[in-house]
Parts: sequence; structure tokens; C-alpha cells
Amino acid sequence: MNRRLFIALLITLGTFCPLDAAAGPDCSRPFTLALHEHGLLYSADTDSGIDKDVADELIRRSGCKVTTSLLARARIWQLIESGALDFTLSGISNAERDKFAGFAWYFSNKYYLLVRKDVGVRNQADFEQNDKLQLGVIRGFRYSPSANRLVDKLHAASRVSQAGGLAPLYQTLLLGHIHGMIIEPFDYPTLEEKRIRDVTSIIEFSDASVPHGLVMSKTSLPPAEQEKWRALINGMRSDGSMRRIFEKYFKADLAAAMVDF
Repeated sequence: MNRRLFIALLITLGTFCPLDAAAGPDCSRPFTLALHEHGLLYSADTDSGIDKDVADELIRRSGCKVTTSLLARARIWQLIESGALDFTLSGISNAERDKFAGFAWYFSNKYYLLVRKDVGVRNQADFEQNDKLQLGVIRGFRYSPSANRLVDKLHAASRVSQAGGLAPLYQTLLLGHIHGMIIEPFDYPTLEEKRIRDVTSIIEFSDASVPHGLVMSKTSLPPAEQEKWRALINGMRSDGSMRRIFEKYFKADLAAAMVDF
């Protein structure tokens, strides 16, 4: 390489590297991100799942130091609101959460009502109108509009049982202590277990798919920094990385339907 070309290269690098760094998140402090156990999203037993893969790629692209932890979903929302936690994943918005959290969407899915076959429920109204039926939900979770209305109505009638995760809900459903629970596509592998499949049926809520995404604490991250993290998520979607993550866990058509929305 001749001297003139070498100098031109140095000038080019000196011109563009600072701009590229400035376009990325401010990494001048360490960040915190919490995962929660939920089917294919994350399993602590295997330390694997969709959200773990998304977190790893997001951290790699940011170049920032991010400490990850495992917390209950209800606790995560409390910490996001206070600013004691910077990020979580696969969160959905509502009017209350929008006050303290920003979102970067990366997939969308529907919710379903899983019911015991022996209770004779054919639709949501059947379940709602039978005051002997109990619904199980995960503490701190919200769902699609119709599902939320069902949860809120049954909760007011003392017909809702809460648990910290999917496993105890499935156990209480099999034992007949609850008669239905709300599920997502991430829970389908569990439904393949014969003991659950044999005693349950699935009812689809009449709602559109609900966006899920990276959750950013507005208390700890100013709007300009939220935009930088949002750009990283959008980049993962646009270059196909997000779809490839989902294709590790779902068939290609379902992965595409969830990520391309």
C-alpha cells in the first residue's frame, strides 16, 4: 500500500468510526436485563430459549456490558418502573406500562384458552358463565384484550388462581383444581405431552395478534438512548437474524408469521 493511500485510509477510518460509535447505545455504564421462565422463551434448567438468544445477539450488537438475571415477571415490571432494571424481553404494553416503559417490538402472537375437556366448555362465554370454573394465570401477566377482560371479570368474582409460572398451572389443571388457563404458542411443546393433550382442548380468543418486544425503563434510559436500542432490534428484524432465532424453535411458516408483522 502506498503512503498516500494509507493516509487516505486513516482519514476515512478517523472520519467514520466515531460516527458509527455515536450511532450506537451509550455504553459508559453497565446495564441490567432480566429474563423470566416461560416455555420456549426461556428455561432456567437449560439456560436456553428465544429470549436468551435475542438477549445474546442484542448485547453483542450493542457492545455494552449487560448483566442478565432471572426474575419473576411481576417483580420485573416493578423494577422496570423504578429504574432499578434497564431491560426485559417479550413484554407487551398497556396504558399503565406505557407510562414507565418503552418498547421495541420483535414478534407478535395470539393467545388461547386451554380448558379441560370434562367441563363441557366450547367457547369463552361457556367458561365465563359457569361460576364453578376456575381460571389459572401467571402472576404479573397481561394478555390480549378479550383475555384480559375475562381475567379481570373472573378475578372480581374470586375465580382466578395465580402462579409463578407455567409448570404449577399445568399441574393444578391436571389435578382439576383449575379448569382453564391462558397460553401462547411458546407453550405448545408442553401441550404435546400426552397427559395434557388427552384432557384438554384449545379455544382461540377473537383478538388480533399482540406485539411483544424489548422493554426499556423510561426512568433509567432517556428517549434518545431508547431509540438506539430500538434500532438494534429493528436491525435484527430487517437482516433476518430475528427470524433465524425463531426458526430454531418453530417451523419456518410459524416463525415468519410471528416475526414479520
